[in-house]
Amino acid sequence: MPLASPEIVIHETKRLVESDKRSEIRLNANGGNSILIVCEPAMELEYVQAIEKFMSPESYEIIDLNSLLNDFIESNKTELEGRFDLLKGSIQQVFKTPEGEEGVDLFGQIIQAISKSYENKKIPVIIHSGALYGSKIENIHIMENPLILNGPLPLIILYPATKDDDKLMFLGKRPASKYRCMIID
Repeated sequence: MPLASPEIVIHETKRLVESDKRSEIRLNANGGNSILIVCEPAMELEYVQAIEKFMSPESYEIIDLNSLLNDFIESNKTELEGRFDLLKGSIQQVFKTPEGEEGVDLFGQIIQAISKSYENKKIPVIIHSGALYGSKIENIHIMENPLILNGPLPLIILYPATKDDDKLMFLGKRPASKYRCMIID
């Protein structure tokens, strides 16, 4: 059970990112530039509603990973069928091209959406990060991307997870990295 309501957590996050104390984020995020808003997976919809209600489109850019994943699949349907057949043993490469190789992938589209937010001088807010489950794209890959590490504004990720002692479990299933981010729960 969360200690605070989604509305209180979102207001706390806004106060932090809109204050002059953004260096506090980097300090608490081990040099990173990201905030994870941890929510119980069953409460994700309430958090999304609070984000949509209180994070104004003038200052925040909501990046819906469900929509990005669907767009990626629809835009690359023919190519993806061939890639799935070719990469049966390395399915993750369908969603995230190995470093040093070029290709259209979901990871690149996520980074491109964050870059667009920065260009528009808006704080990027990722919702529905559960869409990444099984893709081998980890939150740490996003948080450690040079664009985010050096970004002019922090990245906010709504992160459906449970806590097992001090360990975060993504969707209650898989251990998650807390290294390059400030945790708000």
